[in-house]
Parts: sequence; C-alpha cells; structure tokens
Amino acid sequence: MNRLLKQSAAVATAFAVTLSATLIQAAEKKDIVETAVEAGSFKTLAAALGAADLVGALQGKGPFTVLAPTDAAFKKLPAGTVETLLKPENKDQLIAILKYHVIAGKVPAKQVIKLKGAKTLNGQRVDITAGDDSVKVDGATVEATDIMCSNGIIHVIDSVILPSDKNIVTTAVEAEKFQTLITAAKAAGLAGVLSEQGPFTVFAPTDDAFAKLPEGTIASLLKPENKDKLAAILKYHVVAGRVYSEDALKAGKAKTLQGKPVMIKVVDGVAKVNNAKLLVTDLDASNGVIHVIDTVIMPPDDKKYSALEAREKIKHAVARGANLYNCGDHHASTKLYQNTMHDILKSMDSMPTAIRMNMKHALNESQQMNCVSQQAWRLRNALDHAYTELSSL
Repeated sequence: MNRLLKQSAAVATAFAVTLSATLIQAAEKKDIVETAVEAGSFKTLAAALGAADLVGALQGKGPFTVLAPTDAAFKKLPAGTVETLLKPENKDQLIAILKYHVIAGKVPAKQVIKLKGAKTLNGQRVDITAGDDSVKVDGATVEATDIMCSNGIIHVIDSVILPSDKNIVTTAVEAEKFQTLITAAKAAGLAGVLSEQGPFTVFAPTDDAFAKLPEGTIASLLKPENKDKLAAILKYHVVAGRVYSEDALKAGKAKTLQGKPVMIKVVDGVAKVNNAKLLVTDLDASNGVIHVIDTVIMPPDDKKYSALEAREKIKHAVARGANLYNCGDHHASTKLYQNTMHDILKSMDSMPTAIRMNMKHALNESQQMNCVSQQAWRLRNALDHAYTELSSL
C-alpha cells in the first residue's frame, strides 16, 4: 500500500485505464459522477447508476467514497450479467450492488490501509486487506487511489464486488455447522423472521456448542410445550440491526430481542459474548450479520439480571465520580453516588437484602456527615462493597 500511496500523488501514471492529468487537476471541482463520466473508463458504471436512479444521489453533498469498477471490471462478470441487471425488473438488485461500492464519508488511502473493513451504503461491510504492495477490497484489487472530487473520493478497483444475496438462515444452512440452530429456529417459529425480516445480528452457536449442553436439553427444548422457552433462548442470541464486531466490543453490551442484554468484552485477549468465545465474526447476510460462538448463551434469571445491571451502573458511577472527586468537585461526586444508589434501590427489587440494607445504611450515615468529602468516601465505599458482593451472584 505504501507504493499505492506514492502513486496517488501522481495518479495519472498509476491509473490503469489512463486518466489525464488535466482531468485529475479538475476533479476536485467536479462531483463523483461528472469525474467518472469524463474519465471515459466507467461507461458501464455510469449506465448502471442511471438505471438504478442513483446519479442524483452521488451528485449530492455527500461526502462519499466510491469504489469504482472500470469497464474492464464489469466485463469480468459472467456473460449477460450486466444486461440482466440493467433490466427494470432487477432495479432493486442493481441498487444493492451499486450501494455496496459506496461508503459514507471521505476515506482516503492512508486511512483505508488501517481498516479491516468498511460499512457500505448497502448496509453490508466490505473486507479490506492491505499487503506490502497491493490492497484488496473483498476480492478486488485497488488500481488507483485518492481521486478527489467536490463531494468525495474515488478509488478505482479491477473487479465488481458483490454483496451477499443470501439471508441469515440460508447463510447458516450453507455453512453446514449450524444444523441444530436451524432446527431450533424452526421449532421456535423464528426461522421465517430471520429469513424475511431484519436486519439482525445473530450470535450463532455451532453444532458443537449445542452439544456442550447437558444430555437431553436439546430434545426437551424441541418439544412443543417448551416452544416459548426455546424462543426466549434463541432471541437472547439475536440483536436488532447490524452490529459488527468492532462496534460490539466498543459498546460493551447489546440488548437482545429477548429483552435482556448480552455483555461483549475481551477477556485475557479473547473476545467473548457473556461466557461464549467468539470464533468467527462479521459474516454478512442480506438481512444481517452473523458472529459464530462456541457456547449456547442462556438468558439470566431476574436475580442475575438485576445484579448485572446494578454492577454496570456502579461501575460507570464510580468511574465518573472518582474523576469528579479528583477534580475537586466533591459535591458533584457525592450527588452522583447518592443518585446511583437511589436508582438501584428503586429499580432492582430482587437485589439481596444484605446489599440493600448496606446501601440504605450508607445513605443515612452520609446524611449525618458535615463534610462533603467524607460523604463521598462513605458512599463510594458502599458502592465498592456492593459491586464485589454482586459479582458473586
């Protein structure tokens, strides 16, 4: 990619299809569509944009980053593919493919090489692999970079890249290692939802993951009378929307369709969802994304859910409160700790009595103190104690 970066400064010589130096100099004053049309090497792309009614969109304010396949790239497709896609009845499919070549915002080459993937306007993500002297986007090689336009950037690629056209269920079936999951989804009445609706993010346990369950568990769950319980377990593996791995880890947790959250974090260098190890991430489907896990995760009961929520509230309160205290704002720190305790006591009915009593005692005792600094320390001590006790539940 270092070679490509150097070439981008003199992109006329790097351009595999020869873009004139005059055009490059003028490109920044022209929008993406005008630049592509005047290059003379993107006639098929221009025709496709017209058939998909996307010309106006790519002439908008943006900014956009377009991975632009040349005419030679389109010729690599099987005979008749372009003609078929340009037919009015295939407009939606054409739009999906073209949007898969567009990324929101300006993503120059120097930023591209730092990415493992980028989310496109199609919703799915392209994979990016940077080598010593080339960069690939999915299977396409980047031929030229950083053609600046008035509303974005064009990077030239040598192949048309195609988004997944298979839904979550079909993708899982074809992978041949989620047979138990598919059987369970059908028994729970969720297969249709995961095929036709979305987008969803699925933490998909493999057949080996289901095999870890106690003997007889799967057979029991597949019985008609246990349909609701099975549905709840499966929904605990599904999150609304497309949540790719880096976003999931950054968020730290995600609310599932079952209603309760899963925790997502790195433990000893291993990415996990609750207690399940993430084996493979970011498998795109037409209606979502799949992350493969090695263990079936079970929804926590109300007691554990309360403990989980309370620990999260305490963790964030202590982190923020400590910063306020260290900055000299003891009053704000005390107020934050008080509010956190009142919130937990009000909303967590199933919290163990000993923890509740300790919190109430700390609140009452702190109110008798005249020093706000001492109040903050007393409340912080009670929160630390509660966090430790909740960890054992």
